[in-house]
Amino acid sequence: MYSTHEGHNDSIHGYYLEDLKVGMSASHAKTVTETDVVMFAGLTGDNNPVHCNEEFAAQTRFKGRIAHGMFCAGLISCVAGTRLPGPGAVYVDQQLRFTAPVRIGDTVTTVCTIQDINLERRRVVMQTVCTVRDQVVVEGNATFMVSRRKASA
Repeated sequence: MYSTHEGHNDSIHGYYLEDLKVGMSASHAKTVTETDVVMFAGLTGDNNPVHCNEEFAAQTRFKGRIAHGMFCAGLISCVAGTRLPGPGAVYVDQQLRFTAPVRIGDTVTTVCTIQDINLERRRVVMQTVCTVRDQVVVEGNATFMVSRRKASA
């Protein structure tokens, strides 16, 4: 039998607010493929030729196609939604700075680290960093709403 809290099934729920500590972190690594870029363009409608047209992209300062910046933001969502805080966490805010391009074939490692916990508001602020070969490509901060553990009866 499963117990539930705030509409969540405890067997799949991530961390509860009370389980979290400043400094906790989680990560995910993903190698960006041609299919990822094409599917992301199709899903979002962002067919900017810097992502989708090699001839055009070769003439830009990037000298070739690059992945969508928001693809990396999706990798941040992956960490937050599946690892830390995990299933049940709700995105509230995200601030991003794109510092370097990501190319097809690059492996992006995303790390989210808890910086602050506001118990009263049920908010967790995380530093979010994406790197390729130890070079930061995206950095920022994100805020998530996290549910409390059900009080014992």
